Amino acid sequence: MMKIITQIAELRAQINEWRNNQQRIAFIPTMGNLHDGHLTLVKQALTVADRVVVSIFVNPLQFGATEDYQTYPRTLTEDSDQLAQQGVDLLFNPAVTTIYPGGIEATTGIQVPKLSEILCGASRPVLFKGVATVVNILFNLVQPDEALFGEKDYQQLLIIKRMVTDLFIPIKIVGVPTVREPDGLAMSSRNHYLNQEQRAIAPYLFQTLHHMKVKITAGQREWALLESEAIESLKQIGFNPDYVSVRCCHDLTIPTPEDKNLIILAAAWLGPARLIDNIFVTCQ
Repeated sequence: MMKIITQIAELRAQINEWRNNQQRIAFIPTMGNLHDGHLTLVKQALTVADRVVVSIFVNPLQFGATEDYQTYPRTLTEDSDQLAQQGVDLLFNPAVTTIYPGGIEATTGIQVPKLSEILCGASRPVLFKGVATVVNILFNLVQPDEALFGEKDYQQLLIIKRMVTDLFIPIKIVGVPTVREPDGLAMSSRNHYLNQEQRAIAPYLFQTLHHMKVKITAGQREWALLESEAIESLKQIGFNPDYVSVRCCHDLTIPTPEDKNLIILAAAWLGPARLIDNIFVTCQ
């Protein structure tokens, strides 16, 4: 039976028991409102560990003043039912005061330079400091052997990997491929913000990235032109693009024409929803 824990002392007691029994622990941090993308992480975690811990915590530190912290969907009952059905061992659902006992403004923060300042970090300047800080706190509490993250949030994944490397945190970070709806839309907790008309348009974001990939694999190397064409295409169908950018996979730097392992990343508003997506490109 899955345990639901809200207090740090109880969490640590359970983790210590598992550790004393030499059991391997996998961890998936989430903000809840779970979908099949999250459950895919759970299923993979169950294959690599003896115990699986999932956290649900809507982290105020990563939301800007005008963002959707107050309205972010909170569906704890449904989420816990799904996790229990999947075989998760422990759900950690702490209060804000548990994670930030001294207050949000007084909390020691984790800043991953450069990677946090581009793309989504340029548009949402508090996002990745908030993410790195809360993930570091959760890592210290859960002390897993592995932690799993979806590749849809690819910039976030690289930031977590960099943080773990730079701070010598003994946790293996595993990226799991994006899970999509049948029409190609990347699964996201914010998709429910879309009305019926917007939902019909939303898959065009991934289609646009795929068209760029086709052009790159055919030999196109004028990144700025590809990006501007994609942005204009998205605008014409109803998106308000934040960015479309071709980057190197390993560090999100701007590639040279000789670079082979690329990723195209995009963020665009569609009505009230800010959608993000990416696609990998391997050049010959």
